[in-house]
Amino acid sequence: MAIHLYNTLSAEIEEFRPLEDNQVRMHACGPTVYDYAHIGNLRTFIAVDILRRFLRQSGYNIRHVMNITDVDDRIIRNSAKAGVSVKQYTAKYEQAFLEDISTLNIEQPTLVQATDHILEMAKFIAALQKKGFAYRTEDGSYYFRIAKFPAYGKLSKKDFAGMEDGARVDVDEYEKDSARDFALWKAPKPGETSWQTPIGPGRPGWHIECSVMAMEELGETFDLHAGGEDLIFPHHENEIAQSEVVACRLPLPRTADIWLA
Repeated sequence: MAIHLYNTLSAEIEEFRPLEDNQVRMHACGPTVYDYAHIGNLRTFIAVDILRRFLRQSGYNIRHVMNITDVDDRIIRNSAKAGVSVKQYTAKYEQAFLEDISTLNIEQPTLVQATDHILEMAKFIAALQKKGFAYRTEDGSYYFRIAKFPAYGKLSKKDFAGMEDGARVDVDEYEKDSARDFALWKAPKPGETSWQTPIGPGRPGWHIECSVMAMEELGETFDLHAGGEDLIFPHHENEIAQSEVVACRLPLPRTADIWLA
């Protein structure tokens, strides 16, 4: 029996056809472990778990990867305020999340942590810069130049034709209708946690993390990208832009964001 899923990219319900027979490679955006999860957060993971179980019951072999975002603006800010390392700060919230999903009988996918892939993120950003889609600012931060990617907005169906070229958004929690060059890498401020990398000291922006971890674990093209509806813009929109540039496949028609209503 054919499986039909809503494809956010096409805005249509489509028949699901994996790239390889009976093999499904799926990435789901996981938690940002700056605080305890609430029931609204967990609804998304329940929906993804139902999808995973249904696909397996339908005869597919599943490779399901989920990121743990253990570095972002809030984590940096809160860990500094608490006087502990990023790892120390996030450990209790990551453990609480795992306990929550176990209580809800959610099957645990393959988990990957952002802080374990910092060097890969730096290399990814260097590749974007080499292709002319990323630029470095005077303070050592890197941004994605949206004007170089004409298809920007195709997932969220937003029209950004009149946006100001070169305007930048520095924080991860920016407004949902704001379209500006987004941060790939943030130069460290005094007292902030940072990493030394070939592109300089600093830390990754939120959007680059998921792209790198998904592609490291599943390859440049995979079957399903799942996540909450609230992440379509800007998070998943930004993921598509940077991932398609590095993968040199414009567009990647089989990559889709989905959710279950």
